[in-house]
Amino acid sequence: MYVVIYIVAMIATVVGVDVAFFKNQFLERLLVNIGIVLVFIAFYLRFLKKP
Repeated sequence: MYVVIYIVAMIATVVGVDVAFFKNQFLERLLVNIGIVLVFIAFYLRFLKKP
C-alpha cells in the first residue's frame, strides 16, 4: 500500500514542478523530470525496499 502512496507522491511532485517552473521549456522539463524520478527511485531502493 505504501508503494502506491509513494508513486502518487512522485507524480504529484513531477506535475507540481512542471507547472510551477517549466511550462514552456521542453528539454529542461524532461531533464528535471528524469532527475526527480531517479531521486525517488534511489530513495526507495535505499530506505523503503524490504530486504
